[in-house]
Amino acid sequence: MNVTGIIIAVAVVAFIGLFIGIFLGIASNVFKVEVDEREEAILGVLPGNNCGGCGYPGCSGCAAAIVKGEAPVNACPVGGAPVAGKIGAIMGVEAEESKRMVAFVKCQGDCEKTHEDYDYTGQKDCQMIAYIPNQGPKSCNSGCQGYGTCTQVCPFDAIHVVKGVALVDKEKCKACGKCVAVCPRNLIELIPYDAPYVVACSSKSKGPQAMKECMASCIACGMCAKNCPAEAVTVENMHAHIDYEKCIGCGTCVEKCKRKSIIEH
Repeated sequence: MNVTGIIIAVAVVAFIGLFIGIFLGIASNVFKVEVDEREEAILGVLPGNNCGGCGYPGCSGCAAAIVKGEAPVNACPVGGAPVAGKIGAIMGVEAEESKRMVAFVKCQGDCEKTHEDYDYTGQKDCQMIAYIPNQGPKSCNSGCQGYGTCTQVCPFDAIHVVKGVALVDKEKCKACGKCVAVCPRNLIELIPYDAPYVVACSSKSKGPQAMKECMASCIACGMCAKNCPAEAVTVENMHAHIDYEKCIGCGTCVEKCKRKSIIEH
């Protein structure tokens, strides 16, 4: 190849590159999507965890929803009140006061309070318990099996398995809800951070059977509900429930629970 050919080849490549550059520049302006400045500002104050706890696909989705009016300024459970206040200032509205929520595992059937019916050596994953005999080796078929699927999805290292039961560190928990979604037995729920008492049992067995399955099981005796002065406790599906909107924190339910299935939070 002579020098002239090389020069021509370089010129052609340069021309093509210049043409493509001009084309892309024009296209970027023609098809440019205008982004609200407020959206970028909100994205800047959001924590950036992209946990999805707000119900939107990441922090960018949350910011877009807030700007569109589809989500409140306090939509981010991780950021809490401080972030909500900053977003409210950006949007020119006052952030509504919201309660801090945390996850809670409704079970305390650890290896000291319950027992195993057989030795299980297969894959230890909560999603697999439906395919295991009796839905797990533990005597209680309603409680936490302690396989830790919830710990794997928590982005804040706020939940760990201790003595065979998942426990939430409420100081670390940001209420993103990932552990709630992944628990196949629906043992995890979001409750107020300052909830004074909790029902640490989800047993669906009748009294005599529940007593055999776990030393701390609720037997649905109803003493907590009968003696609650605020009518905040009810018994459904063979175990107690606390309505935190009604609870006055008097502790009567704890005193009346002989099984110690209602405990301080």
